[in-house]
Amino acid sequence: MAPVPARPFSGVIPPLATPLTDRDTLDQPGLERLVEHVLAGGVSGLFILGTTGEAPSLGYRLRGELIERVCRLVDGRVPVLVGVTDTAFVESVAIARKAADAGATAVVLTTPYYFPAGQTELLAYIRNLLAELPLPVMLYNIPVFTKVVIEIDTLRQLADDARILGMKDSGGDLDYFDQLLQLRDKHRPDWSVLMGPEALLGEAVRRGGDGGVAGGANIMPQLFVDWYTAAVSGDDARFEQIQQRIFKLQEIYSIGKYASRHIKATKCALSLLGLCDDFMAEPFHRFRPPHRKQVQEILDACQA
Repeated sequence: MAPVPARPFSGVIPPLATPLTDRDTLDQPGLERLVEHVLAGGVSGLFILGTTGEAPSLGYRLRGELIERVCRLVDGRVPVLVGVTDTAFVESVAIARKAADAGATAVVLTTPYYFPAGQTELLAYIRNLLAELPLPVMLYNIPVFTKVVIEIDTLRQLADDARILGMKDSGGDLDYFDQLLQLRDKHRPDWSVLMGPEALLGEAVRRGGDGGVAGGANIMPQLFVDWYTAAVSGDDARFEQIQQRIFKLQEIYSIGKYASRHIKATKCALSLLGLCDDFMAEPFHRFRPPHRKQVQEILDACQA
């Protein structure tokens, strides 16, 4: 059997929350504390301008500032991945150029999220972008927001392009994830395949995935790194023990009936930990005191 080529990304890569003080101002001290917090927890990289980072709600100027500051703060300690998805082709290219200039490692690209594209159109769109992007690409499947699944056959047609480094799958469908792993093993054994939904990270690694992009790793990075390590090493007892704590932490995502409750809960937890402000980019608002109290109770239980 041929040796497996080195894969560019593995382990736990948090989709970094974007600390804000108002709709167009970064919480700069909070950003620095958050970056150092997750790095101290042993994460393997950072993904900025994703869903947890509220990217679609942020202005282009602020996105550029965030890219520059995060790359400067990280200073090469781990890879930095930058989300470049936009409804306009030229804006995706512009964001990617800012990322390259700042020293980012790669960009992350999903399908445009307003007009649903067919697979033929999507294939051409990705190929056209690849020709203009200055950095290698991680593809990103998140149909709950884009209304489009990047089908396995489409990925198969893209597998011969060395500029693609792998894929983050946030579809939550383990059958699809298994097909993605089979595609990797057959056609691109150098691809990194990462799980999006954090509740599935452990199972994804057990199935052969390379790691996950876990929002909860903003809050308790070491916990998720330990979970990943237990999955890789086959330490089932430790895996199950840590998993119960992670499932407890995930109760914060069930607070309230907001579509934005995952991001609200994450930012609320970060503010309660003293890491950054919990201001939300409009149209969303931060949790109110009763919900903050519930988040605090769950954090206390997880840390007990």
